Amino acid sequence: MNEPRRATTTNTAAAAVRQLERPAGPERVAVRSPAAPDGGGRSVLEGAFGLLEAVERAGQAGLTRLAGECGLPKTTAYRLLEQLVVLGAVERNRAGYRMGSRMFRLGHAWQPHPGLRSAAREPARRLARVTGARVGVNVLREGRTLILDWTAGATDEALDPLRDGVVWPWFTAAGKVLVAGAHPQLPLGPLPASWRRESAAIRDRGVAFDREELVAGACCVAVPLYGPGRVPLASLSVVTDPAHSLERLVDAVQQAGRAISARLRGR
Repeated sequence: MNEPRRATTTNTAAAAVRQLERPAGPERVAVRSPAAPDGGGRSVLEGAFGLLEAVERAGQAGLTRLAGECGLPKTTAYRLLEQLVVLGAVERNRAGYRMGSRMFRLGHAWQPHPGLRSAAREPARRLARVTGARVGVNVLREGRTLILDWTAGATDEALDPLRDGVVWPWFTAAGKVLVAGAHPQLPLGPLPASWRRESAAIRDRGVAFDREELVAGACCVAVPLYGPGRVPLASLSVVTDPAHSLERLVDAVQQAGRAISARLRGR
């Protein structure tokens, strides 16, 4: 499978880039109007978003690479990157540019439903203690599974690729349990022929499984999390190694899921 990449959250990036028109510390960052075309007809905001996404994909890269990936003149890319540096959205060192601490702070403040993180925190910790496995809270974004939070377990040392903010294909267990209960017009592209039968089984039992389908050595069981509506807004997952029986984890995961859903509904 492809390596997971860090999720770029649109709301997060927007919050940081909006600062381009505001004072930054004791001095003001001079920028053009966001509607003004920049270089090849792109706006300042489009250019800044593009650079943030390029930095996110690369992890760290120099000016030439980032400008080339975004189709921007180097002078334009340099000006935008330096403005993002002043704002804390990007950091600069000898090796080039990387994501800044402000993006980290803003990203961790984002959640798809008010109170989701606080509602899930204690039940997820209890579940991690009971199972010894890593526990995740996940959402669907742009047709993919986004890991919102992980709670470490006692036996998950081998699961290093699984971390907060990572994006996976939707057909993880954590994603399948959401897609099965979502609106039928969810934009995921062509679905496999077996999906109709599998999704019906997921809805009937309220649980989805992943047996090393994406990551070798990682198996997962996931349940939906409900707010006031009937469509699940997130999922709760437990990830463990193939030596453990997923079926034995189902009751504990469902119990924790019901506790979180009750909190989200204010009960």
